[in-house]
Amino acid sequence: MMTRRNLLQAGAALGVGSAVSSAASAQALKFQMSSGEVMKTRGQVDATEPLPVNDTRDDGRYRPKYRMGLGGLAAGNGFNTVSSDEEILGMLNAAWDSGIRYFDTAPFYGLSLSERRYGDLLRNKKREDYVLSSKVGRILTPSSKPLPKKWHWANPSPFHYKYDYTAGGTRRSVEDSLHRIGVSSLDIVFIHDLSPQNSDMGEDWIKYFDEAVKGAMPELTKMREEGMIKAWGFGINSPHAIYKAVDVADPDICLLALQYSILDHQQALEKTFPLLDERGISVVIGAPLNGGFLAGRDRFNYSSKIPPAMKEKFISIDAIAKKHGIDIKTAALQFAEAPSTVSAIVPGARTAQQVEENIASMKVQIPEDFWSELKAKNLIAQEAPTPRGEPAQKKVRG
Repeated sequence: MMTRRNLLQAGAALGVGSAVSSAASAQALKFQMSSGEVMKTRGQVDATEPLPVNDTRDDGRYRPKYRMGLGGLAAGNGFNTVSSDEEILGMLNAAWDSGIRYFDTAPFYGLSLSERRYGDLLRNKKREDYVLSSKVGRILTPSSKPLPKKWHWANPSPFHYKYDYTAGGTRRSVEDSLHRIGVSSLDIVFIHDLSPQNSDMGEDWIKYFDEAVKGAMPELTKMREEGMIKAWGFGINSPHAIYKAVDVADPDICLLALQYSILDHQQALEKTFPLLDERGISVVIGAPLNGGFLAGRDRFNYSSKIPPAMKEKFISIDAIAKKHGIDIKTAALQFAEAPSTVSAIVPGARTAQQVEENIASMKVQIPEDFWSELKAKNLIAQEAPTPRGEPAQKKVRG
């Protein structure tokens, strides 16, 4: 077994800009323990721990069984980085072999590339053995002309897209996804990118939202009743659509990207989570590492512009993490998974090593004093839930 401290201590701080690098750098060391020894000391990996799961009682809305999943943006050559089919399949096999059983993807990721690559793994597995979510809102059409470079896909599939939140477009999108992945069903469907932060839409997102009220939302409810899907909701980078939708529709689960992380979580705690808790709606946390920033990437929330306040907060949390024998990436993943409103987190990965490191982070014993110190220094909200007891603890619904 390897300690996360030895694997990644301070390495997560490298590459996030000179302000972070100069303040929090260290040599990453490798250390292999005997395979029979169970690590129980603080900040170390217990490889015998299972990944966290949800309570299986059927007492309300659908929640995926598995609280640790895999996001599919990198599998679509996200962040303008080319990965080969072989590299992504190797990553997916590593995820499966390490216990990941929840896979999230979208037609937009690489313009079908992510879905098709997921299919290379999933079409060969028993459908009942995993949870699968994808998204609707864009219809892909073949095109010989490359997509404008405003989007961060490297070598995407030869398609363009158009927004379509109608009932017919929603059903077609689901069926197209099933064909691309090569499976018979989706468990969860998220209505994708209905947000003023979507640069295609801006304030026009309201027009598309109104289309979804009449089309996508009732159609997904119908598909749920037909048994074609188990649940639906929104997959969005800001909560605006959720605030409007809960009064006009009946979503089960929502994917919140960029909205709940160890660096930025106040609005979710104060408004979004309470609103959803009242209705029994759970959330999947996307981008729990702020688009890779907390894993050492030189970007924040999909942008190369890193807010100075986030750099400073990173440095402060990272220093406290090191003092307690852990790394900031481990703290960030366990923090995002802790609330009862959260039914899963879906950090992305491009390589087998990345996905294995993410999984190892969920099995680290984090000292209680670490969280107490963060709250004492106002680096996380006083009301923020933090992991208690075993990191693979079950979370009850509610």
